[in-house]
Amino acid sequence: MANTRRWLAGTALAAVTVMSLPVQARAGEANLVLPDLASRAYLGGQVTGWSLLAGGLFVCALGLAFGLIFYRQLERLPVHRSMREVSELIYATCKTYLLHQGKFILILWAFIAAVIVAYFGFLSGHEAHPPGAGLRNYPPSVKVPVILAFSLIGIAGSYLVAWFGIRINTFANSRTSMASLRGVPFLCYSIPLKAGMSIGMVLISVELLMMLCILLFVPRELAGPCFIGFAIGESLGAAALRVAGGIFTKIADIGADLMKIVFGIKEDDARNPGVIADCTGDNAGDSIGPTADGFETYGVTGVALITFILLAVPRAEVQVDLLVWIFAIRILMVAVSGVAYFVNEAIARRRFVHLRHFDFEIPLTGLVWVTSLLSIAATYAASFVLIPNVADDPNLWWQLATVISCGTLAGAVIPEVTKVFTSTSSAHVKEVITASREGGASLNVLSGLTAGNFSGFWVGGVVIAGLMTMAYAVSLFFPPGLMLAPAVFAFGLVAFGFLGMGPVTIAVDSYGPVTDNAQSVYELSLIEQEPGIEEEIRRDFGFDPEFGRAKLLLEENDGAGNTFKATAKPVLIGTAVVGATTMIFSIVVELVGGRDAAGDLVLLPELIENLSILHPPFLLGLIFGMAVIYWFTGASTQAVITGAYRAVSFIRRNMKLDSSAKASVEDSKRVVAICTRYAQLGMFNIFLTVFFVTLAAAFVEPYFFIGFLIGLALSGLFQAISMANAGGAWDNAKKIVETDLREKGTPLHAATVVGDTVGDPFKDTSSVAMNPIIKFATLFGLLAVELAQGVSFGARVGLAAAFAVVALVFIHRSFYGMRIEDSQTGGAHDAESEELYGPALVDS
Repeated sequence: MANTRRWLAGTALAAVTVMSLPVQARAGEANLVLPDLASRAYLGGQVTGWSLLAGGLFVCALGLAFGLIFYRQLERLPVHRSMREVSELIYATCKTYLLHQGKFILILWAFIAAVIVAYFGFLSGHEAHPPGAGLRNYPPSVKVPVILAFSLIGIAGSYLVAWFGIRINTFANSRTSMASLRGVPFLCYSIPLKAGMSIGMVLISVELLMMLCILLFVPRELAGPCFIGFAIGESLGAAALRVAGGIFTKIADIGADLMKIVFGIKEDDARNPGVIADCTGDNAGDSIGPTADGFETYGVTGVALITFILLAVPRAEVQVDLLVWIFAIRILMVAVSGVAYFVNEAIARRRFVHLRHFDFEIPLTGLVWVTSLLSIAATYAASFVLIPNVADDPNLWWQLATVISCGTLAGAVIPEVTKVFTSTSSAHVKEVITASREGGASLNVLSGLTAGNFSGFWVGGVVIAGLMTMAYAVSLFFPPGLMLAPAVFAFGLVAFGFLGMGPVTIAVDSYGPVTDNAQSVYELSLIEQEPGIEEEIRRDFGFDPEFGRAKLLLEENDGAGNTFKATAKPVLIGTAVVGATTMIFSIVVELVGGRDAAGDLVLLPELIENLSILHPPFLLGLIFGMAVIYWFTGASTQAVITGAYRAVSFIRRNMKLDSSAKASVEDSKRVVAICTRYAQLGMFNIFLTVFFVTLAAAFVEPYFFIGFLIGLALSGLFQAISMANAGGAWDNAKKIVETDLREKGTPLHAATVVGDTVGDPFKDTSSVAMNPIIKFATLFGLLAVELAQGVSFGARVGLAAAFAVVALVFIHRSFYGMRIEDSQTGGAHDAESEELYGPALVDS
């Protein structure tokens, strides 16, 4: 009873304190007012901050031009009609899938819109405030539509870059297949990388352009909330596309892969109706999801830093300096990434263009390191020129540059450490194969899990934590009084630095789906069976095709693609967790911030004590946040299991090994329909659970909620890294058996296929989707916790209970509503398929 009274008293004290704080101290998102960027001059007093950042719009335009020029160059590359037909069929199914997902995202947006209307339309608009207090000077009829509009713009940004990604990937795949017939590996490397750079430059340029437009052209009193709306929108889009794409791709991948064991057929056999769905899934999971995720990650990290600066930095001129500096560095990094690509390409061309064989990972690794080193040099140079004397401190410029460089260095070091556990030359991957040879699938799975667990220690515990420690050490030298919690700002800058080489990180990640599809396009085109094909290629394209060598090159390149897909995942995951620290601080300021006698913003010691495991709600929140990660892992995998069961059953019943050269388009579409159906069911249950769990946690108790977010982030970091790298080890173990050892169809191959199918949802469903889920919960929590503090204690408890009940309903549905029933046969008949998946979906 005494503990209950203390809990009630602590909650009441938090609520009273929060509601009594000055406007800018407590009503963060509702009242964030940007400083006047034109009030400060740079470059020797010649250029105002506003003009300097306005020049960044031109750099964004150049980045877009860079990406679109590469798009046109790739589109014009020679390709045989049989390969083009396959890639266009893949694009058509991807387009249909993405259209269905777009409609579904708008349904999910309605839930977010309701909270935005409740908070900005009612909670933040009923108190009297002096002039200049911020957003409350705008009536709800103005502010709510504007914020809703920017949330839709955020969704549109994630959605459109995802669409651009599938379009370029689905014609780069056939061009890569065609280039492989020349027998020259350099073309097999350069085409997928050029496609990836096109996506990376367009993605980052569009994101930066949108953020600069808010910063420069939206009224200063509206800009802060618009950033929040924009970030929530893009986070919703990324979370939905990541989760659904991850479920879709692994249903299709498992369905197609298991046929190799069941029927003893080759990889990407044209008679397998699951192969087209697998190719669609390669883009849904490895192109649509990552591009939307990268877009959101870049934006949300920036919004976290903006929010921190406006809340924690007391002096307006320092706020301007830091905002201008951060965005100037972002603008510069777009140009540096383009330069790094051309430098590395010149080196790679000189070394590899005439070779008949080379390791595809070498030039990709070179690109990452060249970009990282150039980015670090540019960061120091730009910092010295722009902010030589921030807050009257002549040392702060290099201290800030050093902190960001810790993150930029992480963008190169994390891939190197990840390759230790996932590369085709990795000792861990070879251990998976060795264990499988005598121990079969059992030891294969155990070896992969071991690699994943070791990687969690080294990547998360040593590399990420080590670089954060370096950043913290540097922050100790920041001048006193510069800001609240300088270490938190340093962590945010590390996350910012992770993405400094954003175009290249996206490029090497996008390399994978092109190489994976290229191999499939080659097999599905049946080009070797075309009458007179050698003479046709010699006549129309001017070279003699090398069919056997082409298949070998495509398989080896797919292994490199697997490796670099794996290396990009921990970078994005690490950014989510490190960046979440900065966003959580905004909530902390809301709860424990106040003013001292001099009027300066401080953190109140009597409330900071609640951010401790000695405060039971905080500890319980930590435990609950960790528990949610394990539910999410199970729910996302359950959707894959059930969908894959239906897909496998359907494919087995409709595989025609002796009647035709290719599976029918109709059967292929039905497999796509199965994948889409379960992707949407899984996404719907998962998203609404996260939505209502976040609301429930926010309404229970504010410190419980902070603990919940921290538990979610920290548990998610290690779960995601270990799962992603275990999956990468299993995937490349199978690839080595197929390409290097040439042991397809053997018991060893069957064991590695089993391991790969276990790793599929590990690396491409559960692990990668934790990144946007963590950021969505944290961003949405910024509004949810303030919404909770705006209602009475009794109403808050009642709403928390109601939200928790709704969340439990969807948690129950995520397993019991998705589990496999004995009566499910896999949709053998057309009528059953239409009943299950809808005639419109099947027909499309």
